[in-house]
Amino acid sequence: MNQYVTGAVIKELREKNNLTQSELAMILNVSDKAVSKWETAKGYPDISLLEPIASAFKISITELLSGNAITNMNVSANMLRSQFYVCPVCGNVIHSMGEMTISCHGVQLLPEQAELSDDNHMILIEKIEDEYYVQIDHEMTKNHYISFVAALSSDGMQIIKLYPEGRAESRLKIRGVKRIYYFCNRDGLYYIDVSAY
Repeated sequence: MNQYVTGAVIKELREKNNLTQSELAMILNVSDKAVSKWETAKGYPDISLLEPIASAFKISITELLSGNAITNMNVSANMLRSQFYVCPVCGNVIHSMGEMTISCHGVQLLPEQAELSDDNHMILIEKIEDEYYVQIDHEMTKNHYISFVAALSSDGMQIIKLYPEGRAESRLKIRGVKRIYYFCNRDGLYYIDVSAY
């Protein structure tokens, strides 16, 4: 993690949960002076207390460390609200249908912000029977390549992993696809709506 839990975060979460310093101290089995020291930046909680602190606030340890409690408002789980997270270290791709706090290799990941397809990342889509044949006009070297292509419908997703020195192309079942995403390892996430095809 880039940071350790700060007193300001503990104080904010404590107040949000309508707890006094004494009540939090009792839950954690520490003195109220310890909680006061944390909140005034005169000390930090022991690492063994991270799980109990997160539990007291009903959040994950990752949320506690990041200082961002996530409230997933996407309860209907609409796939078209999907978010993609890509690890800059290993290239892992994580998909979610709502907000989340996630880390990979000790790095907190933020959702990729998709941009509309541009001239440097042109995508060609051809309808062949019940599939879209997708080609992206992009180099595929070890240092610069398209990492994946994903097709989203309102109730499902297809994701195709692409590899350097391969071809930037894939076949995707049409079945209700509304949007296609693709990820350039240098320039980020792009999309195109396929309603015109």
